[in-house]
Amino acid sequence: MELEVRHLRALCAIADAGSLHRAARELGVAQPSLSAQLRRIEQALGAQLFVRAGTGCRPTPVGLAVLSRARPLVTELAAIVTETRAAVARAADANTLHIGATASRALPGWLRRLRARVPRTDPTLRMDVSANSLLRMVAGGWLGLAFVHEVEGSPLCVPPGLCLRAVIEREPQFVTLAPDHPAARRTEVRLADLADDRWMVDSTVDGEWDGLSRVLRDAGIEPDMLHGDYLTAYSLAATGDVVTVSQPTALARPDVVARPLQGDPIGVRLLLAARSEAELDDGYEELVEAYWEVAHQAPVYRAWLERSGRPEASPGLCETATAVTFETPAPVPEPKARRHG
Repeated sequence: MELEVRHLRALCAIADAGSLHRAARELGVAQPSLSAQLRRIEQALGAQLFVRAGTGCRPTPVGLAVLSRARPLVTELAAIVTETRAAVARAADANTLHIGATASRALPGWLRRLRARVPRTDPTLRMDVSANSLLRMVAGGWLGLAFVHEVEGSPLCVPPGLCLRAVIEREPQFVTLAPDHPAARRTEVRLADLADDRWMVDSTVDGEWDGLSRVLRDAGIEPDMLHGDYLTAYSLAATGDVVTVSQPTALARPDVVARPLQGDPIGVRLLLAARSEAELDDGYEELVEAYWEVAHQAPVYRAWLERSGRPEASPGLCETATAVTFETPAPVPEPKARRHG
């Protein structure tokens, strides 16, 4: 067997993950298949590269030497692929902007503004519930921009070198419940008012399940949580079977009501991601304008903004991605853009 790049990539994944099980999951293959591949690689090289133990896998001295040569090759190949994809996309149509996003009511307004630019921009849109997946697609050159949200307390896995700019530093998350729920009479709902309710959350949305569980437990509530997509959650909220979180920009519906939570315990950070600051500029202002357009169309959110002294948008700061953290929200200047609802 001759060594190929995929074999080197597998070795790096095993070393980084520290176990065959985790590495197989990262690579999207079955563990027995990865174990067999590692045995073939070791046979081809004539040396044991990893010591298997109950606590995982660790490289042998020979394995460390192989990894020291493999990592630069894998990194360089990834760069070649990324740069080639980006060049092909630019050559195919200089006016096409490939966008990815988690669901947001701001998306139609964003696309409309991009199409209205001179010279004209023709955006394509890829939707995904996973912000982490979209960030990887930007880093890999498949997307030029990604509009994603980060649940407070659950940082995204941001690929190295990716540039992020905050669209909204901290967006409050509201609770959606049946109109005849006792808490619906309140202007702001206390988490204690929902202690006996079942919550429905879409656990495929990165950070959503963990974020809500943490907030409820911090409030002394042992949550009764169900998994389900947000369309189902809204339907069950209307019948009083569950309550669920929702974007504050969601429009009013006759069968449910949205209410802010007292103390604003659940928040997300809305981010635009690209490979460079110049690429971030190619869509950022239009996204911020589109977000505040829908924010001001949502009566409950508009009232919340007025009460909290935050009627307008805040310019974001570009940062090279290492870790993305939340900051305490502050009053912000006039507008110049998540998911369900």
